Amino acid sequence: MSEQATNGQDQGGPAALPLHVLAQYVKDFSFENPNAPQSLMAGQPQPQVNISVDVQARLAADDVYEVVLELRAEAKQAETTTFIVELSYGGLFQLPGVPEEHHAPLLMIEGARMLFPFARAIVAEATRDGGYPPLMVNPIDFVDLFRRRAAAAQAQQGAGQQPPF
Repeated sequence: MSEQATNGQDQGGPAALPLHVLAQYVKDFSFENPNAPQSLMAGQPQPQVNISVDVQARLAADDVYEVVLELRAEAKQAETTTFIVELSYGGLFQLPGVPEEHHAPLLMIEGARMLFPFARAIVAEATRDGGYPPLMVNPIDFVDLFRRRAAAAQAQQGAGQQPPF
């Protein structure tokens, strides 16, 4: 007779992340193709793509947090803009039983990590639908992003400003 573990987990297996996803959604989305069809003609040089990433988290309701992953990609051929993709992809999360001092890192790192594959797929499909090869955003080190943001917040606190989260 085998033993059953609670919550569908095997005994001795990894513990469940104390982060519950309640919903995921596109909050804002834009794709601009300002120089089509010229930018799509054969023989055009490979565009240079700059990608920026940001993560925001806020309390949305009692014990429910919203995490928004913001991706912006701008492609240029010389000085001409080829395309611009802007996506704000959000999720609602709960952190049952997690002490408040652990909320920010869990939301800003693990919440963003959970949202990223879905946001990446939207960006890839948008560029493909715009006539370009799919833009596959490289994986993002959300731990490093969080650490840099925390260091900037500490510097702002030293200057008398409020921390962002």
